Amino acid sequence: MSARRIAVIPARGGSKRIPHKNIKPFFGQPLLSYSIRAARDCGLFDHVIVSTDDEEIALAARRFGAEVPFIRPPELSGDHIGTNAVIIHAIDWFTEVAEAPDAVCCIYATAPFLTAARLSEGWQALQGKRFAFSATSYAFAIQRALYLTETGGVCMFQPEHRLTRSQDLTPAFHDAAQFYWGWAEAFKNGEEIFAPHSAPVILPRTEVVDIDTPEDWAVAEQMYAALRHPQAL
Repeated sequence: MSARRIAVIPARGGSKRIPHKNIKPFFGQPLLSYSIRAARDCGLFDHVIVSTDDEEIALAARRFGAEVPFIRPPELSGDHIGTNAVIIHAIDWFTEVAEAPDAVCCIYATAPFLTAARLSEGWQALQGKRFAFSATSYAFAIQRALYLTETGGVCMFQPEHRLTRSQDLTPAFHDAAQFYWGWAEAFKNGEEIFAPHSAPVILPRTEVVDIDTPEDWAVAEQMYAALRHPQAL
């Protein structure tokens, strides 16, 4: 029997730095519509749901083919609520009202570069692991990073690598903030995602942008135009 799988797209309405970010038009469509399309196109999910506290977001989500089976309660809609709590709420809702999922994929609503193929890679990477998530490489060796001193100067975090060639340093990666596959019980248990029991799906940096500020939004538009719509340049 195949595993029951759900996609959960968290999309609350209280964005401060970019008002209504999740449904702000991005190349003619609400931003979250790109995540919904990737989830639907991959064909892996029994349900693609948007977890939101906002009726306008719910309307847009349904228009682009997602389910909004519940409105997220106020206690899970604040600025400091973690994603894991939102995922557990969705798991508990399905367990009580429908059928308990075996696997869950949290997909961020701010991932216009996400594709169905990457979600499929994540599902394959999850086999034998607890989680699988999108990641990308740092553009510069983190071992040679600098910090500012109180007097306005700079120091190296790891001065022992001042003369180490970059090709001799261990490559470093970071969360690409697109998707997080996991087994429902792993989410429920609060297990750590960034751990040896997790598999990264490494993306090229040209597919990754974390949209938190207006500057990030402008960068995302430039990247999307270059990659998907060169005629817009």
